[in-house]
Amino acid sequence: MSAPETRDRREAAYRPCVGIALFNRDGLVFLGQRRGQAAAAQSWQMPQGGIDKGEAPLDAALRELHEETNVSAGSVTLLGQTDGWLTYDLPREVLKRSWKGRYRGQTQKWFAFGFTGDDDEIDIERPAAGTQKPEFDAWRWERLSVTPDLIVSFKRPVYESVVAAFSGHVTWRAPA
Repeated sequence: MSAPETRDRREAAYRPCVGIALFNRDGLVFLGQRRGQAAAAQSWQMPQGGIDKGEAPLDAALRELHEETNVSAGSVTLLGQTDGWLTYDLPREVLKRSWKGRYRGQTQKWFAFGFTGDDDEIDIERPAAGTQKPEFDAWRWERLSVTPDLIVSFKRPVYESVVAAFSGHVTWRAPA
């Protein structure tokens, strides 16, 4: 790598984002399989996305959750959030394809929500009532503890931190 590329990578900003651990009544979390990546072993992830200018992280989390899963703010209860921001760098081979090289990676504020709705509310084919492009080909409920093994390797440390931060929520149950 040439010196200018090294400098650009080092000086590039982190994209501010949110991540969402959506727990169902059984203490499992929502995972979506990234669209077009079914053949990849580590193609699963929890919902996440960018924070718009002037948007509060919690508002961004609720918006992203709706835009990726169709789950509305009225169907979740806030269980917690990470104390700080979790950051990862994109690998060099991904850096040039993502965000036109503008960001070196992401810094994410994570939120844990309890899902009080029904599974039929989840619609990854027509998220946000069909106003958003689908990001996932498939979805499932999974144990939080195994999520680091299902995510791309460069995001694994973030997922390990999410597991540590939110493992107490696996016993959450929706009010009857």
